[in-house]
Amino acid sequence: MSVKTILIGHRQAAVRDRFAAALADARHAFVTADSAAGVLGAFAGAAEPEAISLALVDLGLAEDGVAFVQALRRAAGRALPIVVFAGSVTAADQVPALLALHVAGYVNEHAATSQILPALAPHLFPDNFNRRNSLRVALGVPVSYRTGQTLTGAVTLDVGKSGVAIRTMDPLPTGTVVQVRLRLPGSTLEIDATGRVAWSDRKVGMGVQFEQISAGDQATIDGFIEGQIG
Repeated sequence: MSVKTILIGHRQAAVRDRFAAALADARHAFVTADSAAGVLGAFAGAAEPEAISLALVDLGLAEDGVAFVQALRRAAGRALPIVVFAGSVTAADQVPALLALHVAGYVNEHAATSQILPALAPHLFPDNFNRRNSLRVALGVPVSYRTGQTLTGAVTLDVGKSGVAIRTMDPLPTGTVVQVRLRLPGSTLEIDATGRVAWSDRKVGMGVQFEQISAGDQATIDGFIEGQIG
């Protein structure tokens, strides 16, 4: 496994330390910052700024989180993968703006140490993952989800070949098995899938990774995603 250098920018020392410990255990290098200036300075002042392979950032480090990501892109000077701490997303309209800036994804800052590396692996080692399966399209359509005897309605944030993100202020705990049902634009058929909550944050919602889905429903999702991506 090749060694990566990860930039961890977060207001809370406990979060920085927990993520740094998980990375160190896997023999990765890391740089930490507790301010927007510190994050941007990691590139401006580094002898080899290209050595940083991934940036984990807290939007709350700046007054305007979207503008902060834009500044980070300029400071990096390349297509640096940027992952946002999910709890720092404070408004729904930030999600499409971040998507337009090609943010690679979100990570739960409260994730247990054992969950951190699996969550970051697709961003650290993208060649080991099927990129076509990880493509996601921002999409706000009605979705219902059931766990046990409880049925809840909400709206999607985005949809991908392997799962769906749901906007809700009452997300289910990570690991919860959930059944989801939605209808994609232009389709008269409802998609039913069983999945598991992969990430959960009260300020954003939750992401459900599909575990059981019919071949027909998977083909419908695949076709929709490929049609949107072009």
